Amino acid sequence: MTVSKMTWRPQYRSSKFRHVFGKAATKESCYDGVPITRSVQDNNFCAVNPRFLAVITECAGGGAFLVLSIHHTGKVDPHHPRISGHRGNVLDIKWNPFNDYCIASGSEDTTVKVWDIPPHGVLKNITVPWKELQGHSRRVSLIEWHQTANNILFSTAYDYQIMIWNLDCPEQVIKNPVRTISHHTDVVLSMSFNTDWSLLATTCKDRKVRLMEPRSGNLLREANCKTHKASKVMILGNMKLLLTSGTSRWNDRQIALWDQDDLSVPLLEENLDGSSGVLFPFFDPDTHMLYLAGKGDGNIRYYEISSEKPYIHYLTEYRSHLPQKGMGVMPKRGLDVSTCEVFRFYKLVTIKSLIEPLSMIVPRRSESYQEDIYPMTAANKPALTAEEWLSGLNKGPVLMSLKPGSQVADLHSEMSKGLGNSLDTRRSQNRPGMLQLAYIQDQLGIKDSKEDSSRADDSKSWTPVSNGEDLALCSPPRTENELRLKFHKQQEEIRRLRELLNQRDVRIKQLELEIKNIKNSQS
Repeated sequence: MTVSKMTWRPQYRSSKFRHVFGKAATKESCYDGVPITRSVQDNNFCAVNPRFLAVITECAGGGAFLVLSIHHTGKVDPHHPRISGHRGNVLDIKWNPFNDYCIASGSEDTTVKVWDIPPHGVLKNITVPWKELQGHSRRVSLIEWHQTANNILFSTAYDYQIMIWNLDCPEQVIKNPVRTISHHTDVVLSMSFNTDWSLLATTCKDRKVRLMEPRSGNLLREANCKTHKASKVMILGNMKLLLTSGTSRWNDRQIALWDQDDLSVPLLEENLDGSSGVLFPFFDPDTHMLYLAGKGDGNIRYYEISSEKPYIHYLTEYRSHLPQKGMGVMPKRGLDVSTCEVFRFYKLVTIKSLIEPLSMIVPRRSESYQEDIYPMTAANKPALTAEEWLSGLNKGPVLMSLKPGSQVADLHSEMSKGLGNSLDTRRSQNRPGMLQLAYIQDQLGIKDSKEDSSRADDSKSWTPVSNGEDLALCSPPRTENELRLKFHKQQEEIRRLRELLNQRDVRIKQLELEIKNIKNSQS
């Protein structure tokens, strides 16, 4: 008689992000009284970076948008100065990923304008741009900055063309783009790029999804699926997958997943609901999390993406009774890692003239830095110049760690440094003790020299900073609640700095012990 053992397998999938939850900001931390635009364009109308928040506003005659300090929460002055140099309504705004004081805007007046923001914020109306791009014949609907090459800008308009602009030129008005892509037969609804920006995916009003090479404009692949009408497209990092959001044959809201190398049939189609609002997808390539926010919805669904079947794993959804018109997203370098925040939205609530920050948080008991949920992420330094990218060079973004006190890791310079030091390591292989001692002393010397140079630089360009915030960008507390919040923030900052000092003291003692042990072993 044989006995067969039953194997038990869990019915759920293990994941670090299973319990991610959304936490809306308190009333004091929202931006109240913002006259959000009433435009019906399917855009986000909001752009955020670690210093400023920009939002397109309603105005009479021409187009304008508002730029606020990220710390300027509470009631917004109705007469706050704006950026108002367009002759038609502004339809899209985007911050330069490498310069927190530079923003681009596209408008119904057929132009794209690039603006310089003063370091202390907008104190008076700005009407003269840094650059003006004239090339489209109809209203400009979408703009995108290149995320690895400096000063390259993409724009698309109702003339069905995508134009690539090089801003590295002395002219203030640029009339000739470096490349024009004319494969589309109708209005382009969205653009998305892969990690090294060698591929461009678009959706169009003619129901087709196109994949092309942005520099040459060559069309690589085209999808024309009758069961899925795509409105937004997103290339999912380096996973070789495309995600589109749109509607099914029966007008249900639907998402579809595609193989980047074969767009003939989608790998997966999933119906969500029967609402009519456009679905905006947001993808985090560091955590492989996908967020779906519908225009006019109050909820945000989020999923985890894997490269194997079933590809999309539903996590949960954030629910709210306030409908969103658009969403701004904070770059990863602006997140609060002390609270295990992995994503932050800025939700535009038109019915209340409110912008509400919404944090996605991984619940953790420990207050220390969680390295497993914060891998190396894109920094605010370009990997290429505009000329290098236009000449055919592809590079991924320069990476940085979100750990407090860490520096940007330029992988290319690290590699060249490693090659330069390889001869010294070969010569010292027969004397490992001396090698370790030299290495530790070298590291300590480099650290001391870096600290000295940073102190010198700081003394040259010193600005008052309180609680990690530039005092010039901080508004003084106006109520007792705001004063209490500032006090608690300052106490938290003092506690974190003490922890950091303790950790560095322990590290110094460890290195001193290692040096002493090496010297003892040699003697």
